[in-house]
Formats: sequence, C-alpha cells, structure tokens
Amino acid sequence: MRNAIELRHLRYFVCVAEEGNIGRAALRLHISQPPLTRQIQQLEDHRGVQLFRRSNRGVELTDAGRVLYDDARDILGMTERAVERSSQAALGLLGRVDVAIFGSGIFGAIPKLMRNFRETHPDVSLFFHNMVKEEQIDALRHRRISLAFNRLMRPIDGLISEPLLTESIYVAAPSDSALASAEVVHLRELENVPLVLYPTGARPSFIDRVHQMCRAQNFSPVVAQEVGDAVHALALVASGFSATLVPQSATNLAFPGIVYKPLQQDPPAGVDLCCIYRADDESPILQALLKSMRQAARDPAFTST
Repeated sequence: MRNAIELRHLRYFVCVAEEGNIGRAALRLHISQPPLTRQIQQLEDHRGVQLFRRSNRGVELTDAGRVLYDDARDILGMTERAVERSSQAALGLLGRVDVAIFGSGIFGAIPKLMRNFRETHPDVSLFFHNMVKEEQIDALRHRRISLAFNRLMRPIDGLISEPLLTESIYVAAPSDSALASAEVVHLRELENVPLVLYPTGARPSFIDRVHQMCRAQNFSPVVAQEVGDAVHALALVASGFSATLVPQSATNLAFPGIVYKPLQQDPPAGVDLCCIYRADDESPILQALLKSMRQAARDPAFTST
C-alpha cells in the first residue's frame, strides 16, 4: 500500500516548483538538498508519475506537475486558512452565537449593546430567536442558544442572570389625554387610571414591577387588561385604552396618537435588562460578547446614542 501524501510533501513540492531549482528550494526550506530530493521522489513514486524534468537551469514542471502544483497551492492555502480560522475562533473572533430576545429591549437597548461587538467582530454571526422566558430557559439548558435577554429574572440553577443596565420607565398615554399635557407623570397620578400591563406568562415579570412600585406608594393599580408584550399594550393604548408603562427602549416605537412621558418617583423608577447564559459556558465568543456589552453599558454616552 502506498504511503499517504503528507502536507510536507506538498509544501516541498510547491517550493521546488516555484524556485525551479532543488538547491535554491533547499535553502529556502532550511534543509539539505538530499532529503528534499528524496521527498520529491517519494511524492512521484506515490502517484507513479513524473512531476519534474531536468533542464539546463534546474528543474521544470511536467504536465502532471503543473496540475498538482495548482491543486497543491489550493490545499496549502486552505490549510493555512483553516488554522487561522481556528485561532480566530479560539479568540472569539469567528463563529456563531444564537441569542434569544423578548420584550421592549429589542427596540433600543439590545441593538445598542451589540453594535460595537458587531463592528469589532465582523466574522461572528449573530442569530436572533424570539422566545418567551420559559422558552429561553429551556433553550439555554438544552444548548440551543448561548445567550438570552429578559427582565426580572429569578435565580435558576446552572444559569447566570447578569443585569447589564437599568432603563427608566415612561408612561405611554393617548395624546389627547390629561396625562399627555404634563412634563412628567408622578406615579401617584396613576392611582385611578386603568392600565394595560404585560407580559403574561412566567413570573416575576414587568407586571410585578409595576405592582411593587404602586405598593410603595400605598395603592394598587387598576388593571384594565394584561397582554403578552409592550407592542400589544401600546396598540391598545393607541386604540383608546387609557395608559401603560414601558421601559425606555419602547419609546422608540412611534404609535400614532401616543405620547411618552417620564415617570417620576422617589426613588427613581427603573427596570433591569439582564443577559442570561449558562454558568459553565466558557466559549471565547460568548465571553467576548459579554465583555463588549459590559463595556457598552458602562459608556456614559450609551443612553444618548
């Protein structure tokens, strides 16, 4: 059985072909001439073809040698690129990250958090999946995703829920309502205002945050309806429901007939945006993404961009 061709055979062959001389190729490869000659002979014996013919100036490729030369250069180039891509992946510069998103953060904070990473890691592909909280947790546990964004997370074994930033809360009200004429809205002014709250599903959620804020002001909110997310809540307000509360990201949604007013409360009202990932996930790409988002969240210019 013939011995398998090794990459060194192709590397030596390409060098001889480019130099056209065994002696010069040996100098370039930092080996002596006899071993190089044997390597070329082994390559010819392996395929049973003559790759070089002698000439007055040294050696030149045969027709078979020219075909192998073209293919050998491609193979060596692909090998070098594969090694380089592997090194990039080890540094978090190449690969794929599957990210689960849900809620109002996708309209403001999340794109801002990821903007710098996308610019500095152009060879990393980010794939986004819309999932509610229960789906995110299941997908993380089964390794279908590497990262999720959500709010008000309870402790979960094996998962880390890292608050990246706190968003201010705004009141969304019809533009012809009394609330729309105020510069700011005090939480106490919402005591008798029917509110659309969200999201339904796994608790704790933003609904619980609203109830918590209202209890701190010694009243219970009047809940007109509970819906799945901020978009549905805003749609209802636009169609005539009195008001809803939204994180700052949601104020980028321009619904006709709705105005956004800062909610004033002491202490200031806010809601965290968390990234959730597996505690044992040491993927270089994930670590690079987390580092980039942490830096972005700490940037004083973050809220103004």
